[in-house]
Amino acid sequence: MNGTAKTTSHLNGNNQSTATNSNLIRKRPITGNHHSEESNNKINMTVKKSILSDAYLMSCSVKDVLDLFRYHPIPCIFGLALVFFMGVEYTLFMIPPTSPPFDLGFVITEPLHQMLITQPLLNTIFAALNTVFVLMQTTYILWTWLVEGRPRSTIATVFMFTCRGILGYCTQLPLPQGFLGSGADFPVGNVSFFLFFSGHVAGSVIASIDMRRMKRWEMAWMFDALNVLQVVRLLVTRGHYTIDLAVGVGAGMLFDSLAGKYEESKIKKVTHNKG
Repeated sequence: MNGTAKTTSHLNGNNQSTATNSNLIRKRPITGNHHSEESNNKINMTVKKSILSDAYLMSCSVKDVLDLFRYHPIPCIFGLALVFFMGVEYTLFMIPPTSPPFDLGFVITEPLHQMLITQPLLNTIFAALNTVFVLMQTTYILWTWLVEGRPRSTIATVFMFTCRGILGYCTQLPLPQGFLGSGADFPVGNVSFFLFFSGHVAGSVIASIDMRRMKRWEMAWMFDALNVLQVVRLLVTRGHYTIDLAVGVGAGMLFDSLAGKYEESKIKKVTHNKG
């Protein structure tokens, strides 16, 4: 009996010792993982410090900032303009739905607009002259393709007018108040047309860019001057909003560039197939 009791006591003692050890194991922090987390944190901090120390901004000096304004004035001016117009945009009273759109070009050309209202014959003459200019740019663009065998300007014009048709149909702007139409305007006759964006201006830009590409400087300057007069006339007659004309300039540049890339891709494809 005593032996049995001693054995039982010994087993109980071992059980208590095992339980105590288990509790100690549970309470003891896992030092391996703890050190691993500390190491990862140190590595992350080191990487962040390395990135910051290698950043371009950290190596800039006052001279570098001054040189930025000296050698890159145009981007700097646009950067300042960005900040200015952000302030204008966020504090401007928006035009209510019941009011006509505000157009600064219309405001500036209001005296000329009133003059054409009182002189309809002068409006017709200007419209006829503008149509002649449109025919000039159309003839030049087709000439570069059909006679000179250079289709880039024609491709650009096709791209441009297709995109204009899509955008013009998707967003149909209201006809400006005070629009002065004319039967002599292109397209000849008082027909409907898309306002956004100006195909007149974009076509002129495409032709002018091609003239510069071929070093036909006098023709290019003449087309630019006539295009400026065209822009003024379209504002005076309320034939386009200012945004239509501005985007027309950008569209002419964009689609000429896209036509050039299209040509390059086709030439590379033909060269690759021959090789």
